[in-house]
Amino acid sequence: METMNISLPEPLKDFVEQQVVQGGYSTASEYVRALIRDDQKRKAEERLEALLLQGLDSGDAKEMTKKEWEALRRTVHQRITQRKQSA
Repeated sequence: METMNISLPEPLKDFVEQQVVQGGYSTASEYVRALIRDDQKRKAEERLEALLLQGLDSGDAKEMTKKEWEALRRTVHQRITQRKQSA
């Protein structure tokens, strides 16, 4: 794990220390990591929402053919296989 030092004004430092105690965190680092994870999750949700809206605005829906579904399944299967191999 890497180390990152940050500087905070006294009021923010006090706030973080309060959150550690009140939130059941064992350290300020644990609290900051939780904040970062929450921010990552929020940004991923915003990205997903933007992609879904883009899909909705992309035109009229059409029924997929059996051939298109099969091609989609192959693509998904290939991507899953690639991710497992690279992990």
